[in-house]
Amino acid sequence: MKRISFGQTADGQPVDLISFENQELKCAVTTYGGALVSLEVLDAKGEPRDVVLGFDDVPAYEAQDKFIGALIGRFANRIGGSRFTLSGEEYKLYPNEAPNHLHGGKQGFDKKIWRAEEIKDGLRLSLTSPHMDEGYPGNLEVSVSYVLEGSALAVKYNAVCDKDTVCSLTNHSYFNLNGHGSGRILDHVLMLKSEKFTPVSDSRCIPTGELAEVKNTPMDFRKPTRVGQRIDEDYQQLIFGSGYDHNWEVTGESGPLRRAAEIYSPESGIVMSVDTTMPGIQFYTGNFLDDCPTGKGGAVYKRRDAFCLETQFHPDSPNNPDFPQPVLKKGETWAQETVFSFSVL
Repeated sequence: MKRISFGQTADGQPVDLISFENQELKCAVTTYGGALVSLEVLDAKGEPRDVVLGFDDVPAYEAQDKFIGALIGRFANRIGGSRFTLSGEEYKLYPNEAPNHLHGGKQGFDKKIWRAEEIKDGLRLSLTSPHMDEGYPGNLEVSVSYVLEGSALAVKYNAVCDKDTVCSLTNHSYFNLNGHGSGRILDHVLMLKSEKFTPVSDSRCIPTGELAEVKNTPMDFRKPTRVGQRIDEDYQQLIFGSGYDHNWEVTGESGPLRRAAEIYSPESGIVMSVDTTMPGIQFYTGNFLDDCPTGKGGAVYKRRDAFCLETQFHPDSPNNPDFPQPVLKKGETWAQETVFSFSVL
């Protein structure tokens, strides 16, 4: 493991860049936002390709508003009306995507400096989120571990709180299996292990509360399908999201690791599988990537140049009692895991 200075934030806080590798993967993580800065994977020819978007310095991470590579909390995705009720008490959150709350608020976990320590085959990041941080109740202690397991990167989440709260953490990496900065991902081939998705009510992407069947819609990825095959169809959900930006219900009981998605690049031959313990997965096709700061090595990131597969509890679930609930009870441990595995065809 190698740890070097990555610079400092605008207010003078030091930031580190930590890299570690095994024979199959090589990655780097910054303590700013716990962001995955790079992830090198071997392609079908045995050549390494860096398959995640990222930046070369802290100012670019501070300037970007796409959450690239970051750890997200306390709640991944959106909470409608920037409020929720828990145990009879209403909590008002910061409306950073007014009128809604997105990815933890104005100063979510993506903008925090995480403490870092080396662990076996990886790195553990931790932070303390104080009571009423961005409006959330309780003092929350969080740790997230990035662990290399052969050709897989496991992301392991743990949190405890001294008061009942809500919690749904994720990693917001943007992937391109041809390599970051290599252009559009519309020829990637995706399979989602999902029978249902959560439709949204409008372009603000708050779920209606329904779990809708994917059958006979462009949201059906139960069989391998090219990402760009139906992305611009005249279908209201795609119009709302300007492409795919929706949550799917992962088939199978939450808790055990189970397959949520597989995606393949015919150009590089790289296959990425996503297994998770969480109930949902957000598939996002980088529809609003334009206007990013310059990426690593001078790369320019444009619309649909990457995809995200964010494992999570369903968006706005604190306000939808029929969805799996992200409630973390006082003194209990919130423990979830997502594994990104790589192979080649």
